[in-house]
Amino acid sequence: MFGFSKRRMKLGRLNSAQGTRSPMRHPKRSSNSSGEAVPPSNNDSEEKSCQCSSGAPEFNDCASGGSENWMLLSIAGEKPTPRFNHAAAVVGNKMVVVGGETGSRMLEDVQVLNFDSFSWTTASSKLYLSPTSLPLKIPACKGHALVQWGKKILMVGGKTDPSSEKVSVWAFDTETECWSLLEAKGDVPVARSGHTVLRASSVLILFGGEDVKRRKLNDLHMFDLKSLTWLPLHCTGTGPSPRSNHVSALYDDKLLLIFGGSSKSRTLNDLYTLDFETMAWSRIKIRGFHPSPRAGCCGVLCGTKWYIAGGGSRKRRHAETLIFDVLKLEWSVAVASPASSITTNKGFSLVLVQHKERDFLVGFGGFKKDPSNEVEVLIMEKNELSMGRRSSLSKAAGNLLSGNRLTSTGPASQPVNGTTTSHVDSIARQNLASAVEHHGSGRKSLSESLLIDPSSVSGNVSLRKQFSNDEDASAKMTKTSGDESPSQEQGAKQLDIGPKTSSNGGDYKAGLPASSGACQQYEAKLSSLMRKNGILEGQLATALAGREAAVKSKQDMEKKMADAVKEMELLKEKLASVEMAQEEANSLSNIVHSDNVRLEHDVAFLKAVMDDTQKELHTTRGVLAGERARAFQLQVEVFHLKQRLQSLENRSPTPRKPFHV
Repeated sequence: MFGFSKRRMKLGRLNSAQGTRSPMRHPKRSSNSSGEAVPPSNNDSEEKSCQCSSGAPEFNDCASGGSENWMLLSIAGEKPTPRFNHAAAVVGNKMVVVGGETGSRMLEDVQVLNFDSFSWTTASSKLYLSPTSLPLKIPACKGHALVQWGKKILMVGGKTDPSSEKVSVWAFDTETECWSLLEAKGDVPVARSGHTVLRASSVLILFGGEDVKRRKLNDLHMFDLKSLTWLPLHCTGTGPSPRSNHVSALYDDKLLLIFGGSSKSRTLNDLYTLDFETMAWSRIKIRGFHPSPRAGCCGVLCGTKWYIAGGGSRKRRHAETLIFDVLKLEWSVAVASPASSITTNKGFSLVLVQHKERDFLVGFGGFKKDPSNEVEVLIMEKNELSMGRRSSLSKAAGNLLSGNRLTSTGPASQPVNGTTTSHVDSIARQNLASAVEHHGSGRKSLSESLLIDPSSVSGNVSLRKQFSNDEDASAKMTKTSGDESPSQEQGAKQLDIGPKTSSNGGDYKAGLPASSGACQQYEAKLSSLMRKNGILEGQLATALAGREAAVKSKQDMEKKMADAVKEMELLKEKLASVEMAQEEANSLSNIVHSDNVRLEHDVAFLKAVMDDTQKELHTTRGVLAGERARAFQLQVEVFHLKQRLQSLENRSPTPRKPFHV
């Protein structure tokens, strides 16, 4: 799907001053007789391109080459403005890039890279829907964070122009290409840049950064996207020191990882974790290979592997791409990029693109000598995220199968509560049948042999023991009857011979006591068996009653469980309705808030107009008072003139001299 042109550049050496050996296998390099690496050639014919025969780049065609390093992605059409300190995120098959700087000014545009057509497009970033529905302009920004949320991209914080005192959260809808400002509530954090923001379900986690006064921060905040509320998070243990330009990752929505960054005076390479179940910080100390201090690097979590590329200190930039295994707590080096790779740039972006069960790291932009607008791709060997999902699914399937096996063998090995009575009942019926067979009477059954406690585990053993005793007794009875049968036959013979030879009556009387003793013994055994039968029938009735009670209690429990399930479903429906009502209330509160803001603006405007009107009225009143005073003076002057005129009229008229021409 991707089309690349691979560069042949000399690999930068790893930092040998650390005293630890990198677990990376260096690729072979051609060398001359002096042992030095041959510099790369400038001839264009040495560049290799990986394109499809149809002209449209394909992921798999380029991935089949098995490249082990970063490769330049061929993009058709017009490219965006070169930039750095921007932010990027992936929605579906598109990478969205927002803001950044060119070195002379900050940017406010939105650029979208489509991985199907491999072309850049500029989205509308000039307008957004404000609470008053007025078209306004989004601020130019750098050092911000982008987070994907459904079909939207959330832009959090950053250094903006014009600047703000608090962190602002903007939402960009990729379908309508429209911006909107989220009216946040609660304890809103101070404005910052160089921070990290991660999303866990409908919650954003913000850590660290640098405020407008260039002070490093290490505070932790949570922003609920449903209620639009900021909350500070307070944790135990020794947490990371104040820092900015670090990298963070969230594993399984439970474990937060913080690595590197720059403090006030130095560059860091420490690694901290925060367990959200215990809310406790802990520092991870790793034996063996450990990366050098770096800030400004980019990180992406793929399954259990955390890929960290680029970064560096004030003196040098690092070219290797690192891997941290979250489960094994081990560092390793994936690749060492050439010196011309954008991973050695300052302020580039890194995202994870998943396509056809393969993972790709995509880097864009950055600054070295000049800002860049190139796109590079690193093809990973396997899609560890999909493998993790498959392994989890296979494990779940194995657990399910083992559970079924345990369920199938469970009743044979362990009696369950509620089935003990039926188990004892079945044993009693089997023993009754065997007793009837041994003693030859359907009415006579050894009920006494069931005198056991249903709750005891050794009931079956006691049953067998009692039945064996009864069988021994019956065997003795049979033996006794067998020993006494000759005497009975002899008595019968004597009875038959008696009428013929009456002189032998003494022999008949001698055999009669022997047969009467055997009958008495049989009667005693029979009476004991009858007593045992009565006892057994009583206990059998008790066991049946207990079984019926157990079945009834089981039915009651099942009914109660069904009622509880129905109540749970009702509660879930109520909870869903409450959440919908809360969302509606939030939207209504936002509308009311926007209306209040608009009304406040209108009231302020009316107050200003009223003040101006009052000033004009006061001025008019002053002018009117002056005019009244002048009118009064004119009336006085008119009165004096009238008096003078009357006085002149009262005087005698003086003759006028003729006028000669």
